[in-house]
Amino acid sequence: MDPITFITAVQSLGAWLEAPMKFFSFLGSEDFFLLFLPLVYWAVDTSLGIQIGFILLAGTGLNQYFKMALHGPRPYWLDTAVRGLASETSFGVPSGHAQIATGLWGMLAYYYRKPWVWVSAIFLIFFIGFSRMYLGVHFLHDVLFGWILGALTLWAFTQYWDTVKERVVGMGMWKQIGLAFAVTFVMVLIGVLINALSQGFVLPAEWVTNATRDGNELPEPFHDSMQGILTAAGTLFGLCSGLAWITPRGGFDASGPVWKRAVRFMVGLVGVLIFYAGLKAIFPEGDGLVPYTFRYIRYAFVGMWVSGWGPWVFAILNLTESK
Repeated sequence: MDPITFITAVQSLGAWLEAPMKFFSFLGSEDFFLLFLPLVYWAVDTSLGIQIGFILLAGTGLNQYFKMALHGPRPYWLDTAVRGLASETSFGVPSGHAQIATGLWGMLAYYYRKPWVWVSAIFLIFFIGFSRMYLGVHFLHDVLFGWILGALTLWAFTQYWDTVKERVVGMGMWKQIGLAFAVTFVMVLIGVLINALSQGFVLPAEWVTNATRDGNELPEPFHDSMQGILTAAGTLFGLCSGLAWITPRGGFDASGPVWKRAVRFMVGLVGVLIFYAGLKAIFPEGDGLVPYTFRYIRYAFVGMWVSGWGPWVFAILNLTESK
């Protein structure tokens, strides 16, 4: 069975699947992670939140590198027989939803190591990947590649996290912040290099016509991937810097009464909204050094708020058990 026939066969399972598949797809979106990561870090388990944040952001950067390098089309870009039930502007290989789901939910299952958590994680990983095929935005090989890449990323984290953490924790605050900036600068630099090497690639006119036929967005694959890399790099720098800043001030502990955890989350989301949406409204967007720099700064503020500034505000409001 050829790839297009397989996708049309999946879509022929019925229109009743569209709503649940869009829900599963949402579980792999940026909007979901903006809620989920702070929820875990502020209100469930601080250590787990940190690990999820790192695997999410590192995985996002890695995914965008492959997308820009491989130039794989989305199914609905390639053939009008496929319905584009979601709109995507980046290249398709590998599936970011499948990859990140494997890393994120796999990390959660590895952390708790309980059978029911593993079963739940496998269920979510499968249906998030399947949803992307049903919605017409990924081929089977995109999803399989995403699952494999996510599993390899998860394996690397489980093997080396404790060793790297032990070395970094022994550094001073400014060395930690400097290291975070250096690592994320290299992340961006790799993206810029791949982007530059891919400038000879011209998006086929047929892909553009097919992609936009149902009112879906115009594909801007290189722009989209660079935005994703800057988002991941900026947030990672902010997350690391916030941790380095809050640790000598007593650190943060997500434990406490349920009502305090709930209020923390609601108060914290106000800060996320201010930095995420507020700065988006005033910062320049597009391609080039200035827009790239401002996007990095914007997401760095989001990361700093989540890991450092937010917990500091919680302590002032007596919403935390931290010192």
